[in-house]
Amino acid sequence: MKDGLQPRQIAAVAAKEFSDRLRNRWVLAVALVFTVFSLAITYFGSAAQGQIGPRSIEATIASLVSLVIYLIPLIALLLGFDAIVGERERGSLDLLLALPITRLELLLGKYLGLAAALALSTLAGFALVAALLWQRFGAAGLYHYGGFVASSVLLGLAFLSLALLLSVLARDRTRASGLAIALWFALVLVFDLLLLGLLVASGGELGGVLGGDRFAYLLLLNPADVFRILNVFSLDDMARLYGLASVVPPALGNPWLMGGAMLAWIVAPLALAGWRFKP
Repeated sequence: MKDGLQPRQIAAVAAKEFSDRLRNRWVLAVALVFTVFSLAITYFGSAAQGQIGPRSIEATIASLVSLVIYLIPLIALLLGFDAIVGERERGSLDLLLALPITRLELLLGKYLGLAAALALSTLAGFALVAALLWQRFGAAGLYHYGGFVASSVLLGLAFLSLALLLSVLARDRTRASGLAIALWFALVLVFDLLLLGLLVASGGELGGVLGGDRFAYLLLLNPADVFRILNVFSLDDMARLYGLASVVPPALGNPWLMGGAMLAWIVAPLALAGWRFKP
């Protein structure tokens, strides 16, 4: 038995996963998708107001948030859903575990390699928009945009953690892919509608029972909502965004708290996957 994690084994698995994504042009394909859509949204997002090109940093980020909310979670889930169950189904998992590597090292190596590929494709995909905003608004314009891109990467890492958890729990690739799509649908499309529907159906009484602040904190149960909150610019914007009749607590406007919540969404599913993957 080995004592503790061996960084060399983790790094070897991570390098293999990352090189595989580079070799099959996955990183290039995702980067191109983000580049095309982000440039189109940046240039033509204000066409309805009779203007071509970015009006402001705030308007540009607000337009890009919707793109990220729909695409990055789906890409992350599809990237990681078969990381473990796929190896098991192909019969290669037992061969990997016969090597001098533990299950946790294998899991962490796969996660880090996939995370590097996802982060690289995201950063590359938004690079041209960064250059455009630099030309239009100068260095000051890149401050908020840099925060937006960083939070986009964190959102992808959170959903990648969830994907690996599904991959550990699922018995086969078919079930894992179905669970991944169902999770994307639940967190990206249904969660906010369900919260708002419960609030409206109760005539606002649910918010009163929980307390306005406590009800708003339910948004932390969804990493997609944490990302949205990180990229709104005031508490008034946040209240309008979610249709909350109650007052949004000032703490939700604290980027450190929301950043911590996003990190929790990265660490907790991965830790649970590591625990469940034990022999």
